[in-house]
Amino acid sequence: MSVAPQMPKCWRLETKVHKFCPGCGHGLVLKALGEAIDELDIQGKTVFGCDIGCSLLAWDFFNIDSVQTHHGRTTPVITGVKRANPELIGIAYMGDGGGYAIGSQHLVNAASRNEKITVVLVNNTNYGMTGGQMAPTTLPGQKTETSPYGRDVDSTGNPTQGPEMVAAITPESAYVARGTVSNVRQLKKFLKRALENQISGNGFSFVEALSGCPTNWRTNAAETWKFIEEAMPQYFKIGELKVPGDKKEG
Repeated sequence: MSVAPQMPKCWRLETKVHKFCPGCGHGLVLKALGEAIDELDIQGKTVFGCDIGCSLLAWDFFNIDSVQTHHGRTTPVITGVKRANPELIGIAYMGDGGGYAIGSQHLVNAASRNEKITVVLVNNTNYGMTGGQMAPTTLPGQKTETSPYGRDVDSTGNPTQGPEMVAAITPESAYVARGTVSNVRQLKKFLKRALENQISGNGFSFVEALSGCPTNWRTNAAETWKFIEEAMPQYFKIGELKVPGDKKEG
């Protein structure tokens, strides 16, 4: 007897199986996000925006009003939607390039203004869609198409630590966390809390999700999970960095 896979109710089933590469972590992040949307019963009043890059493949993922933006511009688009319709729940979904490179100015300013939106950023330490070049989050010594001998921090700087930056420039009413696809239950909890913070009208909510890219990392399943579970958390610490009321989960 075959068993149908459990999918979030807010997913658009006719677009599954999804278009992401085998082993990509985006599907896990989007499943956790979908389950959080279901549990909060906000499908009918949510607007989902996705960036250029691998994240654009989420444009038809949900049975939710969605918009696909120019590269790096998802945050201001969702900010505009939220300001024009404060009763809506705005989600800006992007990769590390869209959030920390071309879109960094929008992330910084939206966080500084404490915009009442939720930003979800997937960190896979490279530019996945365009061939695996070095990204703001590429780890020291990590080899990519544009750092074939490993990232040299003396010439390219250190990896961007987004949640730490956002936590430093937002008021106490903001919510900031970093989860990982290797712990989807915890990741869903962080995403749900981020959405709840927006629903409560507190302010800016930001969740980074550590994710895998076996296609460009050129790793098998075991190597991929080892990198996600062991290498990435050494630099990108998992947990809640800012919680209104200061009830953090490490």
